[in-house]
Amino acid sequence: MNDSASDPGETVTRRRALLAFALGTLFFGYAFTQRVAPSVMTNELMREFEVGGAALGALSAFYFYAYAGIQVPVGMLLDRFGPRRLMAAALFLCALASICFSYSQTLTAASVGRFMIGGTVAFGFVSTLTIATYWFPAKRFAFLSGILTTVGMLGAMLGQAPLRISVELIGWRHTVALLAVIAVILAILIFLIVPHRSAAQLASTRNSNPLSGLKTVALNAHTWLCAGIGFGMTSTLLAFSGLWAIPWLNSTKGFAVSYSAAIASAAFLGWAISAPVMGWLSDHIGRRKPGLYAGVIISITSFAIIVFSSIDDPAILVALFFFNGFGGSAMVISFGAVRELNHPKNSATALALLNMGVVGSGAIMQPLVGWILDLNWSGEVLNDVRVYGEQAYSVALSSILAVNVFALLCCFLLRETYCRPCNVIPPTQRA
Repeated sequence: MNDSASDPGETVTRRRALLAFALGTLFFGYAFTQRVAPSVMTNELMREFEVGGAALGALSAFYFYAYAGIQVPVGMLLDRFGPRRLMAAALFLCALASICFSYSQTLTAASVGRFMIGGTVAFGFVSTLTIATYWFPAKRFAFLSGILTTVGMLGAMLGQAPLRISVELIGWRHTVALLAVIAVILAILIFLIVPHRSAAQLASTRNSNPLSGLKTVALNAHTWLCAGIGFGMTSTLLAFSGLWAIPWLNSTKGFAVSYSAAIASAAFLGWAISAPVMGWLSDHIGRRKPGLYAGVIISITSFAIIVFSSIDDPAILVALFFFNGFGGSAMVISFGAVRELNHPKNSATALALLNMGVVGSGAIMQPLVGWILDLNWSGEVLNDVRVYGEQAYSVALSSILAVNVFALLCCFLLRETYCRPCNVIPPTQRA
């Protein structure tokens, strides 16, 4: 923990490393709040811009288009320049993007705002994992990934029921403007507290070729299997709990929007509680695949019961949403796996490519579900908002179940790393 930093005389103490990681987790939590914000504004946004489900899904997904699309450049930049200045600059730009979204008068302007927000907060997750790589022991990586995910889920919960209360009190525009203020405060703290890299860390990147590293990572089939696991296991959270679960509960179960938001947020609570446990357990037993198998099976089973059963008891639904998040959180194990299956000097690039798959699930599945809903729309309108029936939702949400099964297949094909870099795994243990 006492590596000397690039500034003369500065040392990275354990306390400062912990503060840096904590600020990174807050950045990611903030990113998740921004990510799910449209889910509690669906009626307001559809009414404001006079759009249906497909257009709303596309508006929300513009965040994911930018977030997923920029992940590989983010990883390459982090491998080359480190996290401190990149994180602070990204948050300042996010504040400007939030103001743009809050003042938008057309769907096009709102989409540009969401796109800019997604592109700027895209630095949060991989930057924080880079902090963990630089200033924490490698044997704690999956556990720290779980902690990071927990804070992200708490940010998502803040972006559900509490954010809905803010929308009802001050309106959606002022709520988004408030998020801009938070971004500025967080940017200042990160710039002041996150350390510079050590001389050794700087030297390791001085002669590196980012494009060569990207090629190496991209040609590794196991990188893409990890990305497939991330895509499939996260799609339920981002496309369902993060957007369509609230209107689904409102339309098919008859719950109020704020009540629906509270039920859907149980999935994020499940992720928040389980993610560090899953990461720690994987580190502890020295295996990656058992936790991934268990998580995806729990996620598939609970999601199928939620969508295709006739359960309408709120307590049971909360429990099912919780277990769905509980199982899905095992996805964090794939970040440990992809780091171990690639060269350490390309770790940020590998993590970013995996994260592109994770967030790409929102970019693809949110509008896909909305498009299928529009195809099966009966024509019913209430208060200038399209109403989708239970049958339409069943068909649309089946697409999420399909990618869940795809994640299970990727788990089967993935090599077990035994929590060690691939170049030190004995041949007899390679799966």
